[in-house]
Amino acid sequence: MIENYAKSLAQVLLSEGGYVNDPQDPGGATNFGVTQVVYDDYRVNHGLPTQSVRSISQAEVSDIYKSQYWNRIDGDALPAGVDYATFDFAVNSGVSRASRFLQAAVGSAPDGVIGPVTIGKVGDPKLCIDNLCDKRQAFLQSLPTFNHFGKGWTARVSDVRAFAKGMVSQRVNA
Repeated sequence: MIENYAKSLAQVLLSEGGYVNDPQDPGGATNFGVTQVVYDDYRVNHGLPTQSVRSISQAEVSDIYKSQYWNRIDGDALPAGVDYATFDFAVNSGVSRASRFLQAAVGSAPDGVIGPVTIGKVGDPKLCIDNLCDKRQAFLQSLPTFNHFGKGWTARVSDVRAFAKGMVSQRVNA
């Protein structure tokens, strides 16, 4: 839903937090969930000199999330709740993976690009959110870094599930 980007971004940023550079995180230096590599690409593509991701502005954070994650999962076209669950997954594990997992959750061919066919197969948004979150949790548990990050990832998926389903309920009761 078009009006859900700001709400979804605010929720993602609660999970992403501030600056971290955990040596066990393959993403390296990250601020507000934006890796140094992503930030460098963004600045170069906007004709700006690169700088530490520690210096990222909130406007840049919002622009990166909108252009590189929300728009690429077609967040404005997804049903309320499904948009946020897919967005958070894309931020955490990549757009292509989140898209393929959503497609698998709804029984669509997993080509990694969300379009009208996938959106049309969502059906019951709460069931879709459960299926997507179950698949996401299973994927995270298969990662070699799960022992280090698993407690946080599991809590995040649980929080995403609850918040996304709340978005569905708010939409139904509106």
